Amino acid sequence: MGPSGTGKSVLLKHLIGLVHPDSGHVFVDGQDLWALDAIELNEMRKKFGMSFQEGALFDSMSVYDNVAFPLRRSGRTPALVRQRVEECLELVQLPGVASKRPSELSGGMRRRVGFARAIAHEPEILLFDEPNTGLDPIMTDVIAEVILGIRKQLQATIVTITHHMPSARKIGDRLALLFGGHILFEGSPEEFLASKDPAVRQFVEGRAEGPLTVELEGASRKVLWEGR
Repeated sequence: MGPSGTGKSVLLKHLIGLVHPDSGHVFVDGQDLWALDAIELNEMRKKFGMSFQEGALFDSMSVYDNVAFPLRRSGRTPALVRQRVEECLELVQLPGVASKRPSELSGGMRRRVGFARAIAHEPEILLFDEPNTGLDPIMTDVIAEVILGIRKQLQATIVTITHHMPSARKIGDRLALLFGGHILFEGSPEEFLASKDPAVRQFVEGRAEGPLTVELEGASRKVLWEGR
């Protein structure tokens, strides 16, 4: 979690190896992503599934073809592709929409089709980039339930970006606050909500007044949010 523009989506792209870090390292299963050669990096990426903001579906394709896209690239037979597409759509609570186009779906349905595509090849690690932005409260809760169902079914590690505190409490074992390019706080939902850290309190309570300043690794205090 964290305010807009603080680097949450960029962090996810670092985790999956789409962006090269300016400094530091990203380790997955004990391996430094950027110490791998191109072939090894592509193999490592197969451990991941990612659902981008708004679903990022191919508008020219049907729902079926969107979910089938990564499966066909893996060399599965048409029969196995169809079986897996049906399984994925069932898991995200969207049976019977395979023939529709993304333009025929609601925002929440498009997000779930994006989920289905992300889990198609049964990844070990799933990244969700703001899966509930712009959705009504009921659909936001549906999305949280779908994420919990996916985690139970796949036994996958899931990293989710969200601004929605109820969703964060529902799906998160650990919550982290990213502010000014630094993780300022990380803990259980209970620890997060009970924290007296001013940045955490301002985020949880949704207060715009400021300015908010914090100590960063012993450096002088840095203004993170000007407020009003």
